[in-house]
Amino acid sequence: MSQPITRLDQNARRSRAVIHNGTVYLAGHTADDRAQDVAGQTRQVLAKIDEMLAAAGTDKSKALNVTIWLSTMKDFQAMNEVYDAWIFPGHAPARCCGAVELAAPDIRVEIMVTAAL
Repeated sequence: MSQPITRLDQNARRSRAVIHNGTVYLAGHTADDRAQDVAGQTRQVLAKIDEMLAAAGTDKSKALNVTIWLSTMKDFQAMNEVYDAWIFPGHAPARCCGAVELAAPDIRVEIMVTAAL
């Protein structure tokens, strides 16, 4: 029997979250206020992730994997200071982080999360 697939906040190109078989897959999230430094953008992104996980019926304590893209690795330490404070104690997910060319020059960080329900 096929498991249902639920898509949240969907448009023609993407869904902000897809729920399937007890797992929530979030799209990459970026900050709304891109005038902020990387710490400010990271705080905004993680708040959006918290909201999307809640809408899907879960939370960051059930995060399985986090992928972080930075526009430059020079922002790694500042991003990590915010990220480390966000992690649910004792429930750190698997994680990778790298520098890539992001969709717009004022995007400093994009984060994607996979979580269990």
